Amino acid sequence: MVKINELTHYTQQLMQVTRFKDYCPNGLQVEGRDEINKIVTGVTASMALLEAAHKVGADLVLVHHGYFWRNETPEIVGIKQRRIKFLLTHGINLMAYHLPLDAHEVLGNNVQLGNLLGFKAQNYIGSENLIAYAELETEMSLSQVVSLLELRLDRQVIAIGELERMVKKVAWCTGAAQGYMEQAIALGVDLYISGEISEQTTHQSLESGVAYICAGHHATERYGIQALGSHLAEKFNLAHEFIDIHNPV
Repeated sequence: MVKINELTHYTQQLMQVTRFKDYCPNGLQVEGRDEINKIVTGVTASMALLEAAHKVGADLVLVHHGYFWRNETPEIVGIKQRRIKFLLTHGINLMAYHLPLDAHEVLGNNVQLGNLLGFKAQNYIGSENLIAYAELETEMSLSQVVSLLELRLDRQVIAIGELERMVKKVAWCTGAAQGYMEQAIALGVDLYISGEISEQTTHQSLESGVAYICAGHHATERYGIQALGSHLAEKFNLAHEFIDIHNPV
């Protein structure tokens, strides 16, 4: 058991929150009961996740996508009201880490996705050091990378580029990071992987010769939050359960 204030203080330091200019508050977003025995982790604090967490006795829901995003309406009404009411009614704490979780060099989404694929990040570039890149020990065809991703993530991906082309240098950034395509092109990689795709991404890929794979926003961001939850559970001797709420995007 650990007090929520102690857990919050430790996690804020661990995730180096003050380094980031984020679109939402990082840390404890909704306060519930004081004592934490069980953490449930998930990608997004949807009502489906909150209900599932309550059923398994969670004291804390720890997510990548929480609440109170920049430019959203401030009123506590509709979906927001129902979610917050549910948390408060059941005394469940909500904690969220967005960019700090993407970028953490041990527990983060980018390094964890790399570990899953066998890509060891050599360095990071871009805003907040969010783009990871590596040179593969053995070249792979784009088709082989597609197959690897679909096997590891258990979902179909969208690939732009000639499937037989060879890939040696790869960059990646989880989630909705297709906007970093130009930075990946400037880096001189053969392939850039992210979670979403825009109409312009196709043209950028074809005209630059840098292949692009859209592997799913939710799918690519399942692994950092699990690593963080497992770390906290081990540190404070807590129970931890990851609950994956299906999202095809």
